[in-house]
Amino acid sequence: MRLRIKCTPPQLLLIVFVISIILGSILLKLPFATVGSISWINAFFTSTSAMTVTGLAVVDTGQSFTLFGQLIILILIQLGGLGIMSFAVLIAMILGKKIGIKKRLVVQQSLNQNSFGGIIRLIKYLFIFSITIELMGAILLSFTWVPDFGLLKGIYYSLFHSISAFNNAGFALWQDSLMNYVGNPIINIAITSLFILGGIGFTVLVDIWKTKRFKKLALHTKLMIVGTLLVNVAAMFIVFLLEYTNPDTLGSLTTLSDKLWASYFQGVTPRTAGFNSLDTASLREPTIFFIILLMFIGAGSASTAGGIKLTSFIVILFSVISFLKGKEELVISKRAIKQSIILRALAITFLGMLFLVVGVFILSITENSPFIAILFEVTSAFGTVGLSMGLTGSLTIPGKIVIILVMFLGKIGPLTLAFSIAKPARTKIKYPGEEIITG
Repeated sequence: MRLRIKCTPPQLLLIVFVISIILGSILLKLPFATVGSISWINAFFTSTSAMTVTGLAVVDTGQSFTLFGQLIILILIQLGGLGIMSFAVLIAMILGKKIGIKKRLVVQQSLNQNSFGGIIRLIKYLFIFSITIELMGAILLSFTWVPDFGLLKGIYYSLFHSISAFNNAGFALWQDSLMNYVGNPIINIAITSLFILGGIGFTVLVDIWKTKRFKKLALHTKLMIVGTLLVNVAAMFIVFLLEYTNPDTLGSLTTLSDKLWASYFQGVTPRTAGFNSLDTASLREPTIFFIILLMFIGAGSASTAGGIKLTSFIVILFSVISFLKGKEELVISKRAIKQSIILRALAITFLGMLFLVVGVFILSITENSPFIAILFEVTSAFGTVGLSMGLTGSLTIPGKIVIILVMFLGKIGPLTLAFSIAKPARTKIKYPGEEIITG
């Protein structure tokens, strides 16, 4: 007699994700996975951080874990970045099994797609693009790290950081991340290119690959390309202006090129990448606050990144502008945006802010740290960024549990959680309208 448990695609996605994190925790707790010993809470924190491709670390990844432990982290990063269900579907395709509607729906939910049409084709492109980009990134990084560390270690370091960067995980094998390479053009170009490509979204990459002409690209693709370019350029110059005279960050760098590379890297990394080439804790408060805003927005939908997503921010921004202009319909690039998309963007943003408020409130009770550091930590966890002002390593056990939950919620998405809990409406009843005074 077979026991069958009925659950919706969002619920199944949650269950598989939780099981993967638990299995990762068990593997990281094995004696040969660590140098010395690691507590269960730290193993669970690290597994969650890797699976949610966040990068927040309570222990030094390079020093605390053996090669086996680091490989487990790398596998969790790849699973979390590309999606567990995507891997499950790929294995099923390799074995020649048919992909049912329910599996397609789960993959649709995990990749944040509006429909499950073309899901199998998207998964094929996803793996081809991912492996190709990660290998190209590793080759580029090896030009620096093979001469520095030797052939085998250099290749391993290149591959580890390439996978970590493309999946926007932010895990590095150095405690100070990439601060030693602040002015290195190869490292700056390779790492930022990897996490920008990973964060722009797989649907965007597929659209660019198939269409090739900007005018014929989908509206979502156009918004992501233009939005990413504008935000990254603006972020670079804002960081440059705010930190130029700071003796603990840009002010300590001797050449203009180093200052520009550092400004560029620190400006684009809050888009959920998690690497840093400057000491985050030494940044000025205006810069910290600006980075918090960038982390909350995040990068692209159907990508390895987190946050409310850039397109959600753009939709809300243009909705406000349309309202102020007295327009009843939101139009972007001569395309009318459905009311359901606007409501979805608002719901994602509101739930994201709710998670932040609750997380910050609890941590302000459990942790003896400045408010700005707590806000930064919680936003970094929600946006699955991985940047920290130094609070992660000193978190109390309740604080670690809160950050674990926020990382989890940030990765699966507010709406996935809501849909997994909410009961579907069976009847649609229309009621008479009435005005409410607002503002």
